[in-house]
Amino acid sequence: MSAPLLELHGIAKSFGPVIALDRVDLTIGAAEAVGLIGDNGAGKSTLVKILSGLYPPTAGTMRFDGREVRFGSPSDARAAGIEMIYQDLALCGDLDVAANVFLGRETRRRYGPFRFLDRVAMREAARKVMRELGADLEPDRIVGALSGGQRQLVAVARALQFQPRLMLLDEPTAALSTEKIRVLMGLIEQLKSRGVSILMISHRFTDILHVCDRVVVVRQGRIAGEIAPHAQTPEKTMAAMHALMTGDALGAAA
Repeated sequence: MSAPLLELHGIAKSFGPVIALDRVDLTIGAAEAVGLIGDNGAGKSTLVKILSGLYPPTAGTMRFDGREVRFGSPSDARAAGIEMIYQDLALCGDLDVAANVFLGRETRRRYGPFRFLDRVAMREAARKVMRELGADLEPDRIVGALSGGQRQLVAVARALQFQPRLMLLDEPTAALSTEKIRVLMGLIEQLKSRGVSILMISHRFTDILHVCDRVVVVRQGRIAGEIAPHAQTPEKTMAAMHALMTGDALGAAA
């Protein structure tokens, strides 16, 4: 059996007297999709912010691709191969698609001692990755004029452009229509087929069941349990997830 892509051991995070995470252990394998669920304030977002380099852990160790890592910033996490797609997508509405795909990591070319943005190369690369995602979205379109589903595609394209090993998704379907949710689920399956691992936070149990190989439940900053979503009927799986979220042992046993 191959070693996990990501290994967390005893990860803790405190904000003053408030304990957001308490000794969390978690593994994610290569090309594996893991769902992360829990009530508001359970610690889900804090965990993915640690993985994405936004927060340093208070305690614990993290190994990625076989080596111990500690990220001081999101750029450290990206350099290691971890990309984050936030719930608000973190896009600039007044810029075009190509500029958003390369935001903060623009391609430049040199003329003598000077370096300029290579807008032609960025447009062509953005067009290519959009086509790979099955989207006919021109790179010069202004993002602020796009639909919610199209903006989601831009966020995914930005992450894919830099060949991530692990993709973190925070409530990716929250603002999408049913049709766009279906498209996004297809994109996640496509990512898995490319060997990309997924950690997805979602309050929609049906999304989790559709694409995730495992579901990890967080309650009060700790891992409350883990469920194999396809080992029983969807109804029983959802009941078990709800029981772990609420601490209802009798419901879990049922």
